[in-house]
Amino acid sequence: MAKKRGTITSRKKEHVGITLSRDVSFRDRPTGFEQWEFAHNALPELDAADVDPKTLFLGKEISFPLIISSMTGGYPDALPINRQLAEVCAEKQLAMGVGSQRQALGDSTYHRTFSVVREVAPGIPVFGNLGAAEVAKLKDATPVLRLLELINADAFAVHLNPLQEYLQPEGNPEFRGVLRGIAMLVRSLPVPLIVKEIGAGISAGVARRLVEVGVRIIDVAGAGGTSWAGVEILRRRGSTSRKTLGTDPGEVFWDWGIPTADALREVAALRQEVSDLVIIGSGGINDGLAMAKAIALGADVVGSARILLKALHAGGRKNLVDVIDRWKYQFVGTMFLTGSRSVRDLQGQVLLRR
Repeated sequence: MAKKRGTITSRKKEHVGITLSRDVSFRDRPTGFEQWEFAHNALPELDAADVDPKTLFLGKEISFPLIISSMTGGYPDALPINRQLAEVCAEKQLAMGVGSQRQALGDSTYHRTFSVVREVAPGIPVFGNLGAAEVAKLKDATPVLRLLELINADAFAVHLNPLQEYLQPEGNPEFRGVLRGIAMLVRSLPVPLIVKEIGAGISAGVARRLVEVGVRIIDVAGAGGTSWAGVEILRRRGSTSRKTLGTDPGEVFWDWGIPTADALREVAALRQEVSDLVIIGSGGINDGLAMAKAIALGADVVGSARILLKALHAGGRKNLVDVIDRWKYQFVGTMFLTGSRSVRDLQGQVLLRR
């Protein structure tokens, strides 16, 4: 068993550094989007200008269904990252989630790395974030209410990450009581509760247990994008190359998870019983076509994280805006080529198995 090391602050910095500098994608577990394709509509009976990609998320309009998903906060270098991400979200009218606010629970030192998001983006949908293991320990919602206030959040996310906690040297794989904590937050918070995975997917069975305690927003965060098992394996070994791996007992979990496309189909099936269920599709979203496929497979909105962080890191705000504009162009093009005037129309499109 690897020994405990590092503080929450240093760990957050290491996570960002690894995701930016090393290959932490899934090796042999694709998203599943590659198995699906749209039927080309040669007679869409609308102009491209008629396509309207706008939608609502958390009661606010966004320009197209994209969330810059939860990434970071809680250490000095996170301040410019979150500021720039939020500035871009404000400019492009997108939603944003902040990274885990665990560090902010008992220490105000880096509160502004989170609050800066609302400072620079007062009008966008923003949600807070805390890990499941911390939620299991809550006696009441008071600590979460403080985290909500810190960013004036429109919603709050609980992230489920049992695999990461199991592999992390400082991990806390203590998940008994998580569902009870989630149920308490659903009852107690003045804003909606989001429950999300971080890259291993949510199954129909887990989704059903969540909706039974009142959760109505689920982010499936499936396998095929960033492997957080890979992040922790590389981090605890200090390795810069996969070639040096092989002796770590956790390596068998690098590709663990439910592909995003499969998770979306499983969770979306619950809409037959829970009509007000909102589904976020994330995990390996890397262009506007993948976004559109996620919507057609059941998502209401789509989230992406590492690829957008890497765009910001590589070329600053302008580069990130260019990537988002490219995705929007591709997304709108897919809507036009399937005869979808609205996002709701796109949700009704039938995908074909390749």
